[in-house]
Amino acid sequence: METKKWEALVTAAELGSFTRAAEKLGCTQSGLTHMMNSLENEVGFPLLIRDRYGVRFTPAGERILPAVRELLQAGKRLEGEIAAQSSRKRENIRVAAYSSICMHWLPTIVQQFRWDFPDVSVDIRMGSVEEMYRWLQDDKVDLSFASRQDRGRYDWVPLWDDPLLAILPMDYPAEGLSRFPVAEFDGKEFLMPSLGFDMDILRVFEDRDVRPDIKDTQVEDAAILSMVEHGLGVSILSELVLQGRRDNVRCLPLDPPACRRIGIAAQSLEEASPIVRQFIDYSTRIVAELHQP
Repeated sequence: METKKWEALVTAAELGSFTRAAEKLGCTQSGLTHMMNSLENEVGFPLLIRDRYGVRFTPAGERILPAVRELLQAGKRLEGEIAAQSSRKRENIRVAAYSSICMHWLPTIVQQFRWDFPDVSVDIRMGSVEEMYRWLQDDKVDLSFASRQDRGRYDWVPLWDDPLLAILPMDYPAEGLSRFPVAEFDGKEFLMPSLGFDMDILRVFEDRDVRPDIKDTQVEDAAILSMVEHGLGVSILSELVLQGRRDNVRCLPLDPPACRRIGIAAQSLEEASPIVRQFIDYSTRIVAELHQP
């Protein structure tokens, strides 16, 4: 139902004057008078008393006033929802993440998010830890799913502590070991993973003053596993990376335990758009569900 005439009716009665109501509504007095005459013709009875004392509701107008106010409130709610939906259609969330996160977390997160927000697009790019934080700083992404680093200024939402595991050839002499001492890496030929692991792994070595013979690589996690399997060295990967894999290598938790702290980095949570904050809420809940014991 058209609400413009009803809004003009209430405004005229509240101000007690067609002149003041026309000024407030941005129309002419004659135009407002014509609008009220048309409305009264539509409903079939007088709504306003107009005399030398001004403008006021008729008894019939007073009786329908509560319903008119409800109509106007409903119209405002409808306009607000239409505006929100129109704005939502133009929204886009830019996300950066490691390959393991793109594989194991983001498909479920984006799927469930799209069920409730089908008109919001989510753009995903994959990169190294250096790229994650550089893209965030340069405003090329809204959120970075990465391990926490002591660099720059950003807001942080923790998601999961991803345990780090020693990756060893099957013939490595580790019988009876349920955990692999970090000190055992000292002097060993170590295959350093790329795309985000080097900073987390170097921190483990520095904390224990361990100095492996590090061989830098520019290969993906699957290639590291194959190289270890063929006896070319040892390495460290995380539980999330190894999820679902069946490679011919031995994987042992580190001693002392170590992890990479995975979370969401954002320039400012306070200044983030409502839809970006919604995406963070979905991510936090879904990651917790995926890693329930």
